[in-house]
Amino acid sequence: MKIGYYPGCSLHGMAIDFGMSTAATCKALGIELVEVPDWSCCGASAAHSTNHLLGMALPARNLSLAEQAGLEVLAAPCALCSNAMKKTHELILSDKETAAEISRLTGREYRGGVRVLNVIQIFLEYGLEELRKKVVSPLDGLKVACYYGCLLTRPPDLLKFDDPEQPVLMDEVCKVLGAEPVEWGFKTECCGAGFSMSRTDLVCELSRRILENAVNNGAEAIIVACPMCQSNLDMRQANINKTFGTTFDIPVVYLTELVGLAIGVKPKKLGLRKHFVDAMRLTKRIASGVKEEAAVGETLSR
Repeated sequence: MKIGYYPGCSLHGMAIDFGMSTAATCKALGIELVEVPDWSCCGASAAHSTNHLLGMALPARNLSLAEQAGLEVLAAPCALCSNAMKKTHELILSDKETAAEISRLTGREYRGGVRVLNVIQIFLEYGLEELRKKVVSPLDGLKVACYYGCLLTRPPDLLKFDDPEQPVLMDEVCKVLGAEPVEWGFKTECCGAGFSMSRTDLVCELSRRILENAVNNGAEAIIVACPMCQSNLDMRQANINKTFGTTFDIPVVYLTELVGLAIGVKPKKLGLRKHFVDAMRLTKRIASGVKEEAAVGETLSR
């Protein structure tokens, strides 16, 4: 299986563990990622707030490069990147006047021949039953809170992905791995996203609510598909505890890392040690589960 790949800025920088786990997990599954030649920033975090047209021209350039390279399917694991490119794709197809203006700005034409996938869709495209066959270290009994955040499902009329209020597709991927997604109320609530530096107080309050709801509903880990969400919930967790007197200590793990663990990819290749809140405990959790299963099997065979 061969698909296009747009890593974006984050997967080479602040979310390098996301990039590592995406590459390692896809390789283990036999998915060949073909990087878009000469890709550039899609402007997702700020461009749209300063210049609406620029906010579309930047992702349009990358889409046209992918199209020129013959990449009909393009994986953009970062939720901000996939959101920006999916919205731009739909707007170019529906608004010829805007499409012409974007083409004039970029000096390139995008004909709409690229289908963009978010990180969840990579595994859906691969096939859940095929993924189930690859699991060698089942996550049996591991209770996870699947956190979609703001950008995977909204705006629903443009992204056309899952239910915007009660999404379930990440949960389905986790179930195939043997994990148990918990029912909780903050699946799509905002973590504060790009206000992480300018309004840290706001981000801490919003993230505190998310962490609290996940823990109160029995989650042992929070599974994310967005670098900004992972950063706010993981990196800010110690500060949240200090500010609010809480004692949160819950790993915030990328979906690609969780899949990688289940199919036997080494934690080092997944970047699992790069987290602020210890995520290596998941490897011990999986190992203990495997030992228990083996012990039960040995007892039954006697």
